[in-house]
Amino acid sequence: MELKVARWKRYGHDRWYANLPDGTAVGWADVRTGDITVLVAEYRDDVIAVLTHHLRNNPEPVLPQRAPEVEARPMLPPLTPADDLSTNRPGESLRDLLDKSGSGLIERVVSRLLRRPTEWDGWRKGLEGEKRVGAELDRLARRGWRVLHSIPLANNVDVDHLLIGPGGVFSINTKYHHNKVVWVGDDAVKVNHGKPAPYARKSRAEAKRVVRVLEHYCGFPVPVDPVLVFVGVADLKVVATQLSVRVYQERQVAALAPLSGVLTVEQVEQVYSVARHRQAWSKA
Repeated sequence: MELKVARWKRYGHDRWYANLPDGTAVGWADVRTGDITVLVAEYRDDVIAVLTHHLRNNPEPVLPQRAPEVEARPMLPPLTPADDLSTNRPGESLRDLLDKSGSGLIERVVSRLLRRPTEWDGWRKGLEGEKRVGAELDRLARRGWRVLHSIPLANNVDVDHLLIGPGGVFSINTKYHHNKVVWVGDDAVKVNHGKPAPYARKSRAEAKRVVRVLEHYCGFPVPVDPVLVFVGVADLKVVATQLSVRVYQERQVAALAPLSGVLTVEQVEQVYSVARHRQAWSKA
């Protein structure tokens, strides 16, 4: 089997990947240590042979004195219905909060009469935003994309939506600002000219957490782009020149549909099988 070798540097890693002709990664070598990891047992001998040859003819890595060892890829337990996140509806976490902690009818009426905002109102608006964005994302399924909603992370936070497909992985954060004007700069977001909100910074941090989980279990590079989707806004102004977060209104997320060339069909399914498993995220 003829394997193609390609360099990959990201998130502090420096590796040579052995890929099948269709781009599927079947093994990789750490440039710094020379250790070789086999991802598909069927190609073990070919992977070790091509990567060992490549390491010896490349002046950068320092080969270990011992023979290369095959590292075992972490495995998740069998998926059970209780751990299957694919059944989550958009805003599942907020639905739970509203069911368990939402204010009562009398309290809501009094708050409205006094025009006093409550935490319940914020949850309700957030749920509306996630439902609207979730509906837009679900339409991308016919283009080969997989969608997960309300993925729970550690410390009582969650990823609103995760979009997985041939164009990569997108960690999507939904913000509902009804009839507000939103201004997006390189590292700040202002709503109705108010104080800067850390939306972009938090979205980038969330995407990094997603990368760590997916690459830990998949064993190959999984690009994850952070996305901010604003719902119900009167106007959205993006004036950033170096923003590393994609910014859309809810009806604009369809722009992600034609993206391709990042993950193979097999890799999409592998990433999705990891992402839908609740236990993969338990320590994220």
